[in-house]
Amino acid sequence: MSTGEADVTTGRSPVRMGPAEMVQAAAMARRFYLEGKSKIQIAEEFGVSRFKVARVLESALERDLVRIEIRVPAELDAERSDALRARYGLRNAVVVESPDGQASDAPDPENLGAVAAGLLSELVTEGDVLGLAWGRSIITMANALDRLPPCTVVQLTGVYDAGTAERGSVEAVRRAAAVSGGEAHPMYAPMVLPDAATAAALRKQTGIAAAMGYFDKVTVAVVSIGSWEPRVSTVYDALSDAERKHYADLGVAAEMSSHLFDADGRRVGRDLRERCITVDADRLRRVPEVVAIAGGMRKAPAVGAVLRSGLVTSLVTDTAAADHLLNRQSPGPRPALERVDPGEA
Repeated sequence: MSTGEADVTTGRSPVRMGPAEMVQAAAMARRFYLEGKSKIQIAEEFGVSRFKVARVLESALERDLVRIEIRVPAELDAERSDALRARYGLRNAVVVESPDGQASDAPDPENLGAVAAGLLSELVTEGDVLGLAWGRSIITMANALDRLPPCTVVQLTGVYDAGTAERGSVEAVRRAAAVSGGEAHPMYAPMVLPDAATAAALRKQTGIAAAMGYFDKVTVAVVSIGSWEPRVSTVYDALSDAERKHYADLGVAAEMSSHLFDADGRRVGRDLRERCITVDADRLRRVPEVVAIAGGMRKAPAVGAVLRSGLVTSLVTDTAAADHLLNRQSPGPRPALERVDPGEA
């Protein structure tokens, strides 16, 4: 009898059962596994004790009368997902199969965005304020959204001004708001400005100030992660060679929404924040659910660094990055749900 969807075997050889015993065991198993009846209800129906029901159900599994199957889509790796969630103290971890033949220096796999869209549909509830940072996977996620409860959608960072990418964040916010039927609050501003004075002036502009006014109300945030190298961090690409070297000398290993982290998850280069249009790390830390989307071997160390910062509560990644994160031995990960700033520990 099949009761569901992944084969779980007991490692014991099937034992012969008498016909009456087999029929009773099958009937009890059907009530319990398929009809959702409790052991007490089954005991009352068959006129036996609930302890007898428990023994019969256990025997049905041991004797291979019942096979329980747990089947998830082929692209999802349930075992790695659960191991990653436990190791890093995450609320949710979803690991997807890395595309066959993907180069080690390739950007985030495209399927991450589609899977993240499904996760977001689970996490967002009516009345939430959803914050979206800049990121190619976030844009892909927004395009893949087909359902979302009514919510307000706000942009968490300025845009990366490079060719056709400059409208990505704005369009992602508008797309998510259109799917949810809620309000959209985009920000028409670059993420990185030439200096702190220019950034301060932009923050006072009506539209930008209005969007940033929602930052304290964000209940679910979606961010991307970049490693400190060309074409993997939009902030890296926006800086001069001298600035890149300056932050590299500080030990930066990862970037998230223009916030820089060393390999142990400590924030470094905090002066960069003064010239960026972005949500503060302290505000982001107060958001109940922060979902990061990032994968691939090239980004794997950066993902680990950000996870150790304690800022992220959920992660969508791929098997290549997951294997790196699970095999890394030291320093130990900081449980994300503690939400403690390593710089203040």
